Amino acid sequence: METPNILWICTDQQRFDTLGCYGNSFVTTPNINQLAREGALFRNAFCQSPVCTPSRGSFLTGRYPTTCGTRQNGARIPDSEVLISRILHDNGYRCGLAGKLHLSACSPESGCTEVERRINDGYDEFHWSHDPTSLWGCHNEYSAWLNQKGVRFDTLDRPDSPWVQTGMPEEHHQTAWCAEKAVDFIRSCTGRGTPWLFSVNIFDPHHPFDPPSDYLAPYLEKLDEVPLPNYTPGELKDKSTWHREDSSGAYGHRGLYPFTEMSDGNHRLVRAAYWAMCDLIDVQVGRMLQALEQTGQADNTIVIFTSDHGEMLGDHGVYLKGHYFYECAVNVPLIIRWPRGFEAGEYQSFVELVDLPQTLLDLIGLEHHPGMQGKSFAGILKGVQPDYHRSSVYCEYYNAMPWHKEPPAWSTMVRDERFKIVQHHTDSVGELYDLMKDPYEQANLWFDPASIEEKVRMLELMACRMSLTADPLPVRTGPW
Repeated sequence: METPNILWICTDQQRFDTLGCYGNSFVTTPNINQLAREGALFRNAFCQSPVCTPSRGSFLTGRYPTTCGTRQNGARIPDSEVLISRILHDNGYRCGLAGKLHLSACSPESGCTEVERRINDGYDEFHWSHDPTSLWGCHNEYSAWLNQKGVRFDTLDRPDSPWVQTGMPEEHHQTAWCAEKAVDFIRSCTGRGTPWLFSVNIFDPHHPFDPPSDYLAPYLEKLDEVPLPNYTPGELKDKSTWHREDSSGAYGHRGLYPFTEMSDGNHRLVRAAYWAMCDLIDVQVGRMLQALEQTGQADNTIVIFTSDHGEMLGDHGVYLKGHYFYECAVNVPLIIRWPRGFEAGEYQSFVELVDLPQTLLDLIGLEHHPGMQGKSFAGILKGVQPDYHRSSVYCEYYNAMPWHKEPPAWSTMVRDERFKIVQHHTDSVGELYDLMKDPYEQANLWFDPASIEEKVRMLELMACRMSLTADPLPVRTGPW
């Protein structure tokens, strides 16, 4: 079989429930829905950290965040780490990227003057744009693209809400720029006879919530129908100190979206703007899929659609992200299509994003790197293994964001088919949920005497999962 190409689309901060194929009846996502019908849709895919750099470091190396040295935003991935793009490049692939990478700090304070510091990542083309703004003071290829068109990046505050902005029009949007770079790359590879990987790392639907006005307009017509956040008054009383402070906007970054100060109309408008950004993503995904069809490469291209982590979106009294392990923060969309390689299907298996590099290498027929810790689910895709991959999923947050100082937030999560436990290692409160009885994670059983047996069992499982993140490197070179 001819070696497949890989189009890897990764959005930023996109919940699993933002797509029609995952049950959302409000959004308009026909292209991704079709991708799901033609490929493998995973209902239970989980990131390994609910924050950008730790998650991205993990699914690009096949190693857990602390193991690969990317436990927090602002960290620098060590030079010794080996990305899946490097492995593919070394095996004859032409590799490219558009958008963010975020495996190193990207700000003037970190010494970044042009693009974020890179290791030997294997990318032959590197079209870097961490986000649409000039916030970082670094070179931003999207900004250069706008300049060439004589366009100035600008967003407008909406008079009806201080938390939603009117963003750039579609034709000048960073999401459209990412898609354009992908389409150009796809077309340039046509007929070369060389397999390729292109990483499309779209910044949306990451905050600030600023969709183009014409994408938001349909939601404004039915704003009263948009559901309010999943929040029960009083549910924060048995949550961590950081959770309560974040809800009130005690930290500067959180203060942009202080849940306790927002009206029902504010909550609905933010959710509508977020969904509108997802609709824009879908249109740009359609452009990329169309380019594959037009160039005759669709049948032999593995297309991956996923996100690095989710978004709280007001659920449980908090916006954005942090040390939160609710389903909306850690359960992410994952769709994989390869018409020539495997049949379409829908899967309930627990999979972790850390499993993606090994899965890709198995599909292609390449050896795993010895430092990888994930578990390939290629056998499920090919239909030679049952729809059962993992009995639990693991996620970690080790002071990954800068605003929790004293004490720093150190937390880990394990989830099995019924229960989820969160251990806040630097706070006296933890979380335990019975997802069968409480799918919306509203009743914390951490202090419930009747749940002691399950709490102990899940803590033992957490200890086991944490131990399995130990670095397999360096490899053994002798028996003793």
